[in-house]
Amino acid sequence: MSLEETTEAGWAAWEDTVRRAGGSPAASAEDAITGRRSVRAFLPTPVPRFVIEHLLAVASRAPSGSNIQPWKVTVVTGAALDRLRGVLVDTFLTGGDPEWPYHYYPRRFSEPYLSRRRACGWGLYGALGIGKADAVRMREQHSRNFRFFDAPVGLIVTIDRELEIGSWLDLGMFVQSIMVAARGVGLHTCPQAAFAPYHAQIREQLGIPEDQVVVCGMAIGLEDTAAPENGFRTGREPVSAFARFIRE
Repeated sequence: MSLEETTEAGWAAWEDTVRRAGGSPAASAEDAITGRRSVRAFLPTPVPRFVIEHLLAVASRAPSGSNIQPWKVTVVTGAALDRLRGVLVDTFLTGGDPEWPYHYYPRRFSEPYLSRRRACGWGLYGALGIGKADAVRMREQHSRNFRFFDAPVGLIVTIDRELEIGSWLDLGMFVQSIMVAARGVGLHTCPQAAFAPYHAQIREQLGIPEDQVVVCGMAIGLEDTAAPENGFRTGREPVSAFARFIRE
């Protein structure tokens, strides 16, 4: 059997897997973008390596200043992913001291950002039936970040420490491209900055050198459509709220 025949057979088998899981690939680029959302419960169904390699190859077409392509990705599956999950969950639950390698959020939230953040958090907890005073269940739900929400594939995205903010912008376009490409093959994702403060544990487990900044992680897999948290949808501001059109 030729490589092309193997690839065709592999993709046909994958498409059948997606259908049996109740999913479907995005029909267009617009559908892929608008259908992308942060899924927080995944099926354990394995994702073939060639599918992940395809997503990364597609995403590598993202633009970057002078085409320096500043992104690096560590793909984790199987026993290695299980070990990483165990270390990160234990570190989080035992109160390990996290240290952010960069400032993701502002030091002080102002409006309208504070209200949007609260609406997102309480909307998710509401979908799970977690009350505002239920600190134990909130913490348990937060710990699921470090399990990659039980996805079969985890990505750790890094960037050379010497690079500046322009390359970080390029990295963001690369990460978005992975998520959009994933929708094209019936997969869902969840980008997770929550991993960044645990970069020391991640470095130790995955052999990531000190000259790489751990920027984020990402869960990839088939959506568990029965999970209540996956019924939660965040809203978006209308174009009129963030865009200005100047003609003269």
